[in-house]
Amino acid sequence: MGRVPPVSDTLRISEIFGPTIQGEGALIGVPTVFVRTGGCDFRCVWCDSLHAVESEYRHTWAPMSAEAVMDEVRRLSSGVPLTVTLSGGNPAIQPLGDLIEMGRAEGYGFAIETQGSVARDWFARLDMLVLSPKPPSSEMETDWAILRDCIDAAKGAPTVLKIVVFDEADYAYARDVAARHPDLPIYLQPGNHTPPPPEDDSATVDQEGIDARMRWLVDRVIDDKWHAARVLPQLHVMLWGNKRGV
Repeated sequence: MGRVPPVSDTLRISEIFGPTIQGEGALIGVPTVFVRTGGCDFRCVWCDSLHAVESEYRHTWAPMSAEAVMDEVRRLSSGVPLTVTLSGGNPAIQPLGDLIEMGRAEGYGFAIETQGSVARDWFARLDMLVLSPKPPSSEMETDWAILRDCIDAAKGAPTVLKIVVFDEADYAYARDVAARHPDLPIYLQPGNHTPPPPEDDSATVDQEGIDARMRWLVDRVIDDKWHAARVLPQLHVMLWGNKRGV
């Protein structure tokens, strides 16, 4: 974990879509074009984007230059400089610096969500760095030193934490992350225990179950008087279920 695999300047792109709204975290509701990269150094057991993670779907990822990606972003946004959200997979394993520079020169803003397992110097040129270290339910481990490296790499660029919470162990993990980084805003999100299989985005979402988890999470935060934490849903899941491209 934390090793950047060798890559060329070519980007591996799983999908580009939008404009839609950001469905979660600090930018929830913000009009956004999504650039989802292919490839990840994690294998979270509840991953909801395996089509952008597992190597068996590599044939669906398009090799694209930064200019080609930017051309598609311009087309989708009708040339209006919106926020561009870089997601994955883990977008931090891709050479995204040129894309960010190109877009920012035209007024586009860039946000990224990454688990904090790879630090990149271009984090400092982001409009928002969302670090989403993975809790125990993911069956992944956090390298705290590399997470700190990611924060340092941002060099003061707006940085927030976002933790997915399924159970008490995840909640305790979120409290630990917040205690380690009390200067960063933290967002908590109830986990979706009904993610889609990679080949089918029509899988039914147990929204009632997710809502119950969110009510439990709100109660835990309020009972603990953890007033710095912000509990938010996955808005896109509430509106569209597991459907992609929205």
